[in-house]
Amino acid sequence: MLARTAAATGISSLRAGERELRLDLFRGLALWLIYVDHVSPDLLTWFTIRNYGFSDAAEIFIFISGFTAAFVYGRAMRESGFVIAAARVMKRVGQIYLAHMFLLTIMLAEVCYAVASVNNPFYSEEMGIVHFFRDPGATMLQALLLRFRPLNMDVLPLYIVLMFCLPVILVLMRWRPNVTLALSFFLYFLRWKYDLYLTAYPAGFWAFNPFAWQLLFVFGAWCALGGAPTVTRILSWRITPWVALAYVLAALFVTMTWYFPQLSPLIPRAVEQWMYPISKTDFDILRFFHFVALASITVHFVPGDWPGLKSRWFRPLILCGQHSLEIFCLSIFLAFTGYFVLTELSAGLAVHFLVGMIGCLIMAAAAWMASTYKRSIEKNANADIVG
Repeated sequence: MLARTAAATGISSLRAGERELRLDLFRGLALWLIYVDHVSPDLLTWFTIRNYGFSDAAEIFIFISGFTAAFVYGRAMRESGFVIAAARVMKRVGQIYLAHMFLLTIMLAEVCYAVASVNNPFYSEEMGIVHFFRDPGATMLQALLLRFRPLNMDVLPLYIVLMFCLPVILVLMRWRPNVTLALSFFLYFLRWKYDLYLTAYPAGFWAFNPFAWQLLFVFGAWCALGGAPTVTRILSWRITPWVALAYVLAALFVTMTWYFPQLSPLIPRAVEQWMYPISKTDFDILRFFHFVALASITVHFVPGDWPGLKSRWFRPLILCGQHSLEIFCLSIFLAFTGYFVLTELSAGLAVHFLVGMIGCLIMAAAAWMASTYKRSIEKNANADIVG
């Protein structure tokens, strides 16, 4: 049993250049879920995980990002040293930053066109870009500082900050992985005690508080670089899947009370006062435990040698996961386009479902083209070397 669990959870034996398809699969799934949550937040979210527990697709994306970043750049640090690995991380940070700024420019143009085409300022208000029309110069300067972001564009700034801190995280992980995770928890609780946050422009604060969400990123890095033996041991306990299942079902019941108030009296008053609010911005600890419970159940049912990873039906998701930055940017653009269409048409469930499916298909097609292009470049490079 222990050997089987180790094979299911550990990826430290992967050779250089080899991919862990489960990570690609679930990162691709997270991208699709994020798109669906954004394109139809009032209807299609019933087809995603957001309404059935405390956590949602954002947790999947950030955890896998921490895991894969630590695995890739941690290996680079072992082989080439701190300076080379840190330089590679900063190069990636630059790529994400440029992608965010490019996406911001496209989103501003898209929203402005939508507002002008229907002569309705609703979309500028809904997307949070009214201040751009009032003072575009100052707004763009704040955008360069990551303090101004339209609606649904909060993940990449968080990712940029977390990746910027990755070299320090990797050094600490090489020193003491468990101590590093403990320090991450300590920073997390300092955030709650002293109300640490980053301000946004023109008012408010970041929708994803880096002082809180760093916990999930570091936890992913810990699982990749030092936590595998501990995770394997815990998952091998017979009681683990039952505890995880009980927590997931309890979270499901709590979320159902939000939509069916007649169930609320079944939750003791003292429990409600302790539990609420369950903040996404500050990454409530209940969200963290919910994600961990879901992950433990998933690992149990989707081992590393699961045949479905080779299935052509899951290939679109895997390809999206392998090109996550490009597909994420595309999903944000498609989400507003779909939202605009659905709002203008006052569409029903069938059209909502169709728009959701078309967006996912476009994302899958873009990932396939990116993968094909990448293989072509690698093939030509190998041919040049042989020649």
